[in-house]
Amino acid sequence: MHDLESRITTNPKQCGGRACIRGMRIRVIDVLDLFAAGLTTQQILEEMPDLQAEDLQAALHYAARKIDYPVLAG
Repeated sequence: MHDLESRITTNPKQCGGRACIRGMRIRVIDVLDLFAAGLTTQQILEEMPDLQAEDLQAALHYAARKIDYPVLAG
């Protein structure tokens, strides 16, 4: 799992500090939007040839970790 996490990078001087794939200017949200639009892993890899299948897994893992937080009832 650590290998997947290392594929996601943030740099305040790149893409407004948003999470990117391996230091490239491909944001995690760009990958997630393509999945949400119905593209398959293979189609995304064809659309963005600089990416690897593990990058797509890392983007999904990153998103899942970001939304998994407790909601405290007041």
